[in-house]
Amino acid sequence: MRRRVIFDDKLLPYLLLAPQIAVTIVFFFWPAAQAIHQSTLLQDPFGMRQQFVGLENFQAVLADPNYLGAIRVTAIFSISVTVLAMAPALLFAAMADRHIRGATTYKTLLIWPYAVAPAVAAVLWLFIFHPSIGVLGRALNAAGIVWNYHLDGEQALGLVIFASAWKQVSYNFLFFLAGLQSIPKSVLEAASIDGASATRRFWTVVFPLLSPTTFFLLVVNVVYAFFDTFGTIDALTKGGPGTSTVTLIYRVYVDGNANLNLGQSAAQSVILMAIVIALTAIQFRYIERKVHY
Repeated sequence: MRRRVIFDDKLLPYLLLAPQIAVTIVFFFWPAAQAIHQSTLLQDPFGMRQQFVGLENFQAVLADPNYLGAIRVTAIFSISVTVLAMAPALLFAAMADRHIRGATTYKTLLIWPYAVAPAVAAVLWLFIFHPSIGVLGRALNAAGIVWNYHLDGEQALGLVIFASAWKQVSYNFLFFLAGLQSIPKSVLEAASIDGASATRRFWTVVFPLLSPTTFFLLVVNVVYAFFDTFGTIDALTKGGPGTSTVTLIYRVYVDGNANLNLGQSAAQSVILMAIVIALTAIQFRYIERKVHY
């Protein structure tokens, strides 16, 4: 019978939890409460005077057609980034899990992009696809393909999607590779002995066993697409041309920092927080059912 270790000091668990609780309160609950409070106020650009207006900021935001357009752009952007960041990462991890020559170098090169900051990653893509100074941008125009993401909204949106997804592939690759290496080889050998092909083994054995990793990465990538892609968008397109690449997080920045509309900016941040919380809850409520632990 295993003996359990029991601490007589009942205060010890709370002391161990205190640092994490303090960090959560200071860096999440307190800023969230401040945003909710500020969203109910009408302030001048300098913050000298303020007036309580209730839900008027939320009504103004939701009635703005530009904000509804930002919701549409964010939906397309987040879905595309999540798919394009996870699918290649799974493919690369499956290839890296095999016994191939130079596997260590292959894995190292795939991990490198994760160390690049979003803004720096955007600058790298700018030097590749800029219509005037970019290597591929100039090549496309020389080949007769009109390429100028400064003027074409669809090209701009596609560029920020690929740049953001490229930045996240390395992160997903690490977790997929760790998940693949944790699968018992005996299970794969048994499936091989039963006559299952490599493709059938992957979809009927490997992929179901990767479901916890896939579910975790799905949640993380959705949050990444909503929040951590601001630097990429700002460095590449600054939300343009027009509002073709203005996502919800970028709209919060524009209204709060550029337009100095603090009340509506705070209301947008609250709406964005509610959307992300709702999406995460839906994922845990419905998608987690299909996860095999």
